Amino acid sequence: MQLLCLGISYQNAAVSVREKFAISNKQIIECQESFKSMTDQGDFVILSTCNRVEYYIYSRVSLNELFERFVNYWKEQNLWHSDDKNLFYQIEGSQVFEHLCSVLSGMDSMVLGETEIVKQVKDAYHFCLEQKFTGKELNQLFQKSFSVGKKIRTQTQIQTGQVSVGSVAVDLAAKIFGELSEQKIMIIGAGDNSRVTAQSLMSRGAQSVIVSNRSHDKAVDLAEHLGGSAIRFDDWEATLAQVDIIISSTGSPHFVIEPTHIEKVRKQRKYKELCIIDLAIPRDVNPAVTEFSEVYLYDMDTLSQLADKGKEHRQKQLIKAKAIISEAFDIKPKQAPNQQSSPDSLAASNFNTL
Repeated sequence: MQLLCLGISYQNAAVSVREKFAISNKQIIECQESFKSMTDQGDFVILSTCNRVEYYIYSRVSLNELFERFVNYWKEQNLWHSDDKNLFYQIEGSQVFEHLCSVLSGMDSMVLGETEIVKQVKDAYHFCLEQKFTGKELNQLFQKSFSVGKKIRTQTQIQTGQVSVGSVAVDLAAKIFGELSEQKIMIIGAGDNSRVTAQSLMSRGAQSVIVSNRSHDKAVDLAEHLGGSAIRFDDWEATLAQVDIIISSTGSPHFVIEPTHIEKVRKQRKYKELCIIDLAIPRDVNPAVTEFSEVYLYDMDTLSQLADKGKEHRQKQLIKAKAIISEAFDIKPKQAPNQQSSPDSLAASNFNTL
């Protein structure tokens, strides 16, 4: 038995590729028997965020065999393209721990040091734990990694000067409009990304915020928190002519905003600039909306243009962070090829230290 990880992330895969492999909790439950079969009844945790989709697995299956099984599965689901093979990273043994700690500490994030990832990983782990998809080894892996991730954040300055995905999105909007206090904002989707972005908008002076969500109660809660107003999801199209900035982050499997929506209100809006921030994976906004000259669309990939801001300082903290990970798991320097331990022995020896 050994620890394995298969993943794809923003570092080498565009949003158009990542969104194909995004998976919801409902889909995980529906596909659990397939995952159990592919891993030979192994344990698993699946992390699916805007920037990454990762499978953490404890199984007797070899890494190469596991990957081939998943490829066949994705082919059956009509998700796989031959070029995708080079985009997936495959990790085994103690390096799985190193990678998960890097993810949790923000070392592996688009915005170095960002904090949203901690809640995302915890939510993914606790969901799989509640569904009894995890066993002793994965529970130890995640619990130890949570501890190390927290230690990195408290004992280094990796978060100093960091900006969240939400604040990056707001910076893009400010580049178009300058001051945001006069702009009317509509938020579609009341999840974590929407909340973070809304808070960033308010901190930059935004006064008029409209929230729309499929669950109207959640829209009302967020709107009350922000001092804005809530509208029902079926009514957001009728409000489109009144807004300048749209932040969209729903869980929809298909496009929510189409060019036809924009076309209907262009004249009414007097062709004023419209900034759309698409924080969703899969994407909420059809890229074809950019055919209109006054529409500016930014998705998760575009956000990387500002994500490097302040990165140089935080990168200096990576050395300290990596030392903390090595100390926590007693990771030895990599051996010469003819001296390498097997993945099984790595997993066994390292977990004895937990």
